[in-house]
Amino acid sequence: MVLIGATSGASGELSAELFAVGLFKGQTPEGLGDAASAAVSSGDFTGKLGETSLLYGQEGLGAPRLLLVGLGERERFGPERLRRASATVARRARTLKLREAALDLPALPEGGARAAAKAAAEGARLGLYRFDRHKSDAENHELETFWLVGDEQVLGGASEGAEVGQKAAWGTVLARDLANEPSNTATPEYLAQKAREIAERYGMEVRVLDRAGIEEEGLTGLATVGRSATNEPRFIVLEHRRGGDAAPVVLIGKAVTFDSGGISIKPSGGMEDMKFDMSGGAAVLGATEAVGALDLALNVVALVPATENLPGGDAYKPGDVLRMHSGKTVEIVTTDAEGRLILADALSYARRYEPAAVVDCATLTGACHVALGDHAAGLMGNDEDLIAEVQTAGEASGERAWPLPLFDEYTEQIKGDVADLKNSGGRYGGALTAGAFLKEFADYSWAHLDIAGTAYGKKGSVYTPKGASGAPARLLVEFLLGRAA
Repeated sequence: MVLIGATSGASGELSAELFAVGLFKGQTPEGLGDAASAAVSSGDFTGKLGETSLLYGQEGLGAPRLLLVGLGERERFGPERLRRASATVARRARTLKLREAALDLPALPEGGARAAAKAAAEGARLGLYRFDRHKSDAENHELETFWLVGDEQVLGGASEGAEVGQKAAWGTVLARDLANEPSNTATPEYLAQKAREIAERYGMEVRVLDRAGIEEEGLTGLATVGRSATNEPRFIVLEHRRGGDAAPVVLIGKAVTFDSGGISIKPSGGMEDMKFDMSGGAAVLGATEAVGALDLALNVVALVPATENLPGGDAYKPGDVLRMHSGKTVEIVTTDAEGRLILADALSYARRYEPAAVVDCATLTGACHVALGDHAAGLMGNDEDLIAEVQTAGEASGERAWPLPLFDEYTEQIKGDVADLKNSGGRYGGALTAGAFLKEFADYSWAHLDIAGTAYGKKGSVYTPKGASGAPARLLVEFLLGRAA
């Protein structure tokens, strides 16, 4: 794993194998030698975001390689563009099979050196991520050290920011690893074991309910969805207690480790991606890893209902009626709307903590993916202040969330015919009727993130590869950092 730190010193004193400098569009390089000036003046390097130019043997430069990296338009520069630039540098250094690289830390419009170093550290660590543990010919070269270079007077803030950014990225790396694992590895018990390891690492409390414990607790939605699976369901509870007597923040993550749709079975095309249906739970475990590493002065409870959703002789069926943990009854319209059933139980379970706030995240509806694409999670809730707080954390982390309405009319769509509620409101407004369903189980300050479009993808980006993105682990960490501050 790469070590990311902050250092100071003139460029001529740096001994890294590669020294990278960010330039805005139209910016003239200063003190970088004739070749850098020629690259800009000739138009070979324009400063476009992500553009690079690799130069060798620059006079007065301690490093043998100078990498110019484009930052784009100065007026649009912020933490997200810095993450991308930093990832570009780290990935280029690894491609060159180098051991050490350094980035001249650009200044952000707001937040100072701490914010800049945090964003750059996140970008570098996440840009270097790859999931190849199941490949027999996996590339084994890794960048060992990545320095963020700043002035002596800002070194303290930069060092602190680099540490926070790296630890936040660790959480996302764990979330990506968990979600990328095939479902024959990442079973509910596998997730439970990862939770136990987090608890042992950071002195947290952990409880894991097996099938019998789930049934005894009355978590009917979770017990029913997992009823026909050979890999039994688990209900995972992790508690980080560093906030004294304050009411805790509760994080809830849907973890359907494989979703076939059950009896309402999905089409076979693309069904392999349903191993990612536990991305919400993976993100919550990843965020809890970061909370422990950062030792945040908060009380944080993580709840992860984990199960498979498979057809079988003991599977639940359309038309069944369930009495949920809260006492409300739910009529099953489709067994492929299982995530809201296990989340409803977790939301009900969270009431015992008298929480200050609850945030759940789930790959819940294809409708949200259709509405917002790959670029933002859907954000709903019953507390406008909490919704604004989560949205702000999303903007700061680069894991954006966009508020969607929960009008009373959406609740009317999920009123049951033979029970209190039904688990699907039909085709129209699918993300919103799913949110309205969850709202019925949250009688405290609550926000819901539908991450169906952001949790995984086929395309990838400079710091988010194909497969699991780890979102919204960093959003949750940013949200908790704000609460801790």
